[in-house]
Amino acid sequence: MEEDILTIEEVAKYLRVSDRTVYDWAQKGEIPAGKIGTVWRFKKSEIEKWVNEKLSAGASQKLESEIQVKNILSPDRVVFIEQASKHDALVELAEVLAKAPQVKNKGELVEEILKREELMSTAVGRGIAIPHVRLSSVTDLVMAVGICKKPLEDFQSIDDVPVTLLFMIAAAYNQHTYYLKTISYFSAKLKSNELRKAILNAADTKDIYNLLVS
Repeated sequence: MEEDILTIEEVAKYLRVSDRTVYDWAQKGEIPAGKIGTVWRFKKSEIEKWVNEKLSAGASQKLESEIQVKNILSPDRVVFIEQASKHDALVELAEVLAKAPQVKNKGELVEEILKREELMSTAVGRGIAIPHVRLSSVTDLVMAVGICKKPLEDFQSIDDVPVTLLFMIAAAYNQHTYYLKTISYFSAKLKSNELRKAILNAADTKDIYNLLVS
Protein backbone atom coordinates (compact mmCIF):
# COMPACT_ATOMS: atom_id res chain seq x y z
CA MET A 1 0.00 0.00 0.00
CA GLU A 2 1.13 3.52 -0.71
CA GLU A 3 1.21 4.55 2.97
CA ASP A 4 3.69 1.72 3.65
CA ILE A 5 6.26 3.23 1.25
CA LEU A 6 8.55 5.99 2.51
CA THR A 7 10.64 8.59 0.69
CA ILE A 8 14.24 9.49 1.51
CA GLU A 9 12.98 12.62 3.29
CA GLU A 10 10.55 10.62 5.46
CA VAL A 11 13.20 8.05 6.41
CA ALA A 12 15.67 10.85 7.20
CA LYS A 13 13.12 12.55 9.45
CA TYR A 14 12.37 9.28 11.24
CA LEU A 15 16.06 8.47 11.81
CA ARG A 16 16.99 12.09 12.61
CA VAL A 17 19.73 12.15 9.99
CA SER A 18 20.22 14.12 6.80
CA ASP A 19 18.63 13.21 3.47
CA ARG A 20 22.16 12.78 2.08
CA THR A 21 23.02 10.18 4.75
CA VAL A 22 19.98 8.07 3.86
CA TYR A 23 20.82 8.42 0.15
CA ASP A 24 24.41 7.26 0.77
CA TRP A 25 23.23 4.30 2.86
CA ALA A 26 20.83 3.29 0.08
CA GLN A 27 23.54 3.58 -2.57
CA LYS A 28 25.89 1.40 -0.50
CA GLY A 29 23.20 -1.16 0.33
CA GLU A 30 23.48 -0.43 4.05
CA ILE A 31 19.75 0.14 4.50
CA PRO A 32 16.80 -1.80 2.98
CA ALA A 33 15.76 0.15 -0.12
CA GLY A 34 14.60 -0.20 -3.67
CA LYS A 35 14.38 2.00 -6.74
CA ILE A 36 11.28 2.98 -8.63
CA GLY A 37 12.78 4.35 -11.80
CA THR A 38 15.57 6.57 -10.52
CA VAL A 39 13.97 7.33 -7.15
CA TRP A 40 14.77 5.51 -3.91
CA ARG A 41 11.83 4.18 -1.92
CA PHE A 42 11.70 2.31 1.41
CA LYS A 43 9.21 -0.15 2.92
CA LYS A 44 8.11 0.97 6.37
CA SER A 45 8.15 -2.58 7.78
CA GLU A 46 11.70 -3.20 6.52
CA ILE A 47 12.99 0.07 7.99
CA GLU A 48 11.39 -0.76 11.34
CA LYS A 49 13.05 -4.18 11.35
CA TRP A 50 16.41 -2.67 10.32
CA VAL A 51 16.25 -0.09 13.12
CA ASN A 52 15.35 -2.70 15.74
CA GLU A 53 18.24 -4.93 14.62
CA LYS A 54 20.66 -2.00 14.78
CA LEU A 55 19.47 -1.03 18.26
CA SER A 56 19.63 -4.58 19.59
CA ALA A 57 23.11 -5.10 18.16
CA GLY A 58 24.33 -2.09 20.08
CA ALA A 59 23.22 -3.38 23.46
CA SER A 60 26.10 -4.51 25.69
CA GLN A 61 27.53 -4.32 29.18
CA LYS A 62 29.03 -0.96 28.23
CA LEU A 63 25.51 0.36 27.74
CA GLU A 64 24.50 -0.83 31.19
CA SER A 65 27.31 1.20 32.73
CA GLU A 66 26.41 4.26 30.65
CA ILE A 67 22.63 4.18 31.19
CA GLN A 68 21.66 4.79 34.80
CA VAL A 69 17.90 4.30 34.91
CA LYS A 70 17.53 6.08 38.26
CA ASN A 71 18.93 9.24 36.63
CA ILE A 72 16.24 9.38 33.94
CA LEU A 73 13.22 7.76 35.61
CA SER A 74 11.50 8.57 38.90
CA PRO A 75 8.82 6.51 40.70
CA ASP A 76 6.12 9.10 39.98
CA ARG A 77 6.63 8.65 36.24
CA VAL A 78 5.74 4.94 36.31
CA VAL A 79 1.96 4.67 35.89
CA PHE A 80 -0.85 2.30 35.04
CA ILE A 81 -2.81 3.33 31.94
CA GLU A 82 -6.48 2.50 31.43
CA GLN A 83 -6.80 3.97 27.91
CA ALA A 84 -7.88 1.62 25.13
CA SER A 85 -6.37 3.44 22.13
CA LYS A 86 -2.82 4.26 21.11
CA HIS A 87 -3.56 7.97 20.75
CA ASP A 88 -5.12 8.34 24.20
CA ALA A 89 -2.43 6.23 25.89
CA LEU A 90 0.35 8.29 24.29
CA VAL A 91 -1.28 11.56 25.32
CA GLU A 92 -1.73 10.37 28.90
CA LEU A 93 1.86 9.17 29.23
CA ALA A 94 3.23 12.31 27.55
CA GLU A 95 1.38 14.41 30.11
CA VAL A 96 2.99 12.35 32.87
CA LEU A 97 6.42 12.81 31.28
CA ALA A 98 5.80 16.54 30.92
CA LYS A 99 5.74 16.84 34.72
CA ALA A 100 9.49 16.21 34.76
CA PRO A 101 11.47 19.43 35.28
CA GLN A 102 13.53 18.65 32.18
CA VAL A 103 10.44 19.17 29.99
CA LYS A 104 9.69 22.85 29.45
CA ASN A 105 6.82 22.67 26.95
CA LYS A 106 4.09 20.07 27.55
CA GLY A 107 2.13 21.01 24.44
CA GLU A 108 5.11 20.55 22.17
CA LEU A 109 5.98 17.21 23.75
CA VAL A 110 2.47 15.81 23.27
CA GLU A 111 2.27 17.12 19.71
CA GLU A 112 5.67 15.76 18.65
CA ILE A 113 5.11 12.35 20.26
CA LEU A 114 1.91 12.00 18.22
CA LYS A 115 3.58 13.26 15.03
CA ARG A 116 6.43 10.79 15.49
CA GLU A 117 3.98 7.94 15.91
CA GLU A 118 2.10 8.95 12.75
CA LEU A 119 5.33 8.76 10.78
CA MET A 120 6.15 5.24 11.92
CA SER A 121 5.04 2.95 14.73
CA THR A 122 7.39 2.80 17.72
CA ALA A 123 6.16 -0.68 18.68
CA VAL A 124 9.23 -2.95 18.69
CA GLY A 125 7.50 -6.29 19.28
CA ARG A 126 6.87 -8.44 22.38
CA GLY A 127 4.12 -6.05 23.46
CA ILE A 128 6.55 -3.13 23.85
CA ALA A 129 6.57 0.35 22.34
CA ILE A 130 9.27 2.98 22.85
CA PRO A 131 7.86 6.34 21.69
CA HIS A 132 10.67 8.88 21.60
CA VAL A 133 11.48 12.44 20.54
CA ARG A 134 14.31 14.97 20.73
CA LEU A 135 13.23 18.55 21.36
CA SER A 136 14.91 21.89 21.96
CA SER A 137 12.43 22.46 24.82
CA VAL A 138 13.81 19.44 26.72
CA THR A 139 16.92 20.18 28.77
CA ASP A 140 18.07 16.62 29.50
CA LEU A 141 17.02 13.07 28.67
CA VAL A 142 14.09 11.84 30.73
CA MET A 143 11.50 9.07 30.51
CA ALA A 144 8.16 7.77 31.72
CA VAL A 145 6.77 4.22 31.77
CA GLY A 146 3.18 3.17 31.22
CA ILE A 147 1.73 -0.28 31.91
CA CYS A 148 -1.44 -0.68 29.83
CA LYS A 149 -4.28 -2.44 31.61
CA LYS A 150 -6.02 -2.78 28.25
CA PRO A 151 -3.69 -4.09 25.50
CA LEU A 152 -3.43 -1.52 22.71
CA GLU A 153 -4.52 -3.26 19.51
CA ASP A 154 -3.93 -0.29 17.16
CA PHE A 155 -0.17 0.11 17.53
CA GLN A 156 0.73 -1.76 14.30
CA SER A 157 3.47 -3.75 15.98
CA ILE A 158 5.90 -5.60 13.71
CA ASP A 159 4.86 -8.93 15.29
CA ASP A 160 1.14 -8.01 15.61
CA VAL A 161 1.29 -8.40 19.40
CA PRO A 162 -0.83 -5.72 21.16
CA VAL A 163 1.22 -3.23 23.16
CA THR A 164 1.09 -3.46 26.96
CA LEU A 165 4.33 -1.67 27.90
CA LEU A 166 5.12 1.92 26.94
CA PHE A 167 8.57 3.38 27.52
CA MET A 168 8.47 7.05 26.51
CA ILE A 169 11.76 8.93 26.10
CA ALA A 170 12.33 12.64 25.53
CA ALA A 171 15.79 14.11 25.05
CA ALA A 172 17.43 17.41 24.31
CA TYR A 173 18.08 17.96 20.62
CA ASN A 174 21.88 17.74 21.08
CA GLN A 175 21.73 14.36 22.87
CA HIS A 176 21.56 12.21 19.74
CA THR A 177 24.09 9.55 20.84
CA TYR A 178 22.81 9.26 24.41
CA TYR A 179 19.26 9.14 23.07
CA LEU A 180 20.01 6.22 20.74
CA LYS A 181 21.93 4.37 23.44
CA THR A 182 19.00 4.72 25.85
CA ILE A 183 16.54 3.35 23.30
CA SER A 184 18.96 0.51 22.57
CA TYR A 185 19.40 -0.24 26.26
CA PHE A 186 15.68 -0.69 26.89
CA SER A 187 15.14 -2.60 23.63
CA ALA A 188 17.70 -5.13 24.87
CA LYS A 189 16.67 -5.15 28.54
CA LEU A 190 13.03 -5.83 27.72
CA LYS A 191 13.85 -8.94 25.68
CA SER A 192 13.82 -10.74 29.03
CA ASN A 193 10.56 -12.68 29.33
CA GLU A 194 11.00 -12.79 33.10
CA LEU A 195 11.31 -9.02 33.38
CA ARG A 196 8.30 -8.34 31.17
CA LYS A 197 6.16 -10.82 33.14
CA ALA A 198 7.30 -9.35 36.45
CA ILE A 199 6.40 -5.83 35.29
CA LEU A 200 2.99 -6.88 34.00
CA ASN A 201 2.19 -8.89 37.14
CA ALA A 202 3.31 -6.18 39.57
CA ALA A 203 0.49 -4.67 41.62
CA ASP A 204 2.38 -1.51 42.57
CA THR A 205 4.21 1.02 40.37
CA LYS A 206 6.99 1.29 42.97
CA ASP A 207 7.70 -2.41 42.46
CA ILE A 208 7.92 -1.82 38.72
CA TYR A 209 10.31 1.10 39.26
CA ASN A 210 12.54 -1.10 41.42
CA LEU A 211 12.56 -3.81 38.75
CA LEU A 212 13.73 -1.30 36.16
CA VAL A 213 16.49 0.31 38.21
CA SER A 214 17.85 -2.95 39.65
